[in-house]
Amino acid sequence: MTPQVPSVLMELAGLLVRNAQPDVAPAERTNDLGLAAMLLLVAGEIWDRQAHVLVDENRAIRALLDEAGEDKDLRLSVLQVENNRLRAGLIHAQAAAETAGDVPRQAAIWAELVASTERRRLSTAPV
Repeated sequence: MTPQVPSVLMELAGLLVRNAQPDVAPAERTNDLGLAAMLLLVAGEIWDRQAHVLVDENRAIRALLDEAGEDKDLRLSVLQVENNRLRAGLIHAQAAAETAGDVPRQAAIWAELVASTERRRLSTAPV
C-alpha cells in the first residue's frame, strides 16, 4: 500500500485527536470522521491480505526471473524488501527483453504486472 499502513494510522490518530476538541465545527468533524472510517476500512483490507499478495508476487516474479527461493520470513517489512528487489530485477529483465526483441518474454512480464494490479485491487474499487 502506498502510503504505508503505519503512516496512514498515524494520520488517522492525529485526525481523531483533533476532532476530540470541542471547538471543531460539526460539519468538519463529520467529514474528517467519515474519511477516517473509510481509511480504516481500506487499511484493514490491505493489512489482512498483504502478506499473501507479496508472497504470490514474489513467487511469480522469481519464476519470470528463473530465480530459486521462497519467502521464509513472512513479516511484511521483509516481504516488501524482497518484493522491491525482485521488481528491480523485473525492470532489468523487461529492458533486456525489449532490447532483444523477445516479444513472448515481454508479454509474460506484462501479464504478471497486470496480475499484480489485480491482486492489489480493493474490494471498494469502482473498476
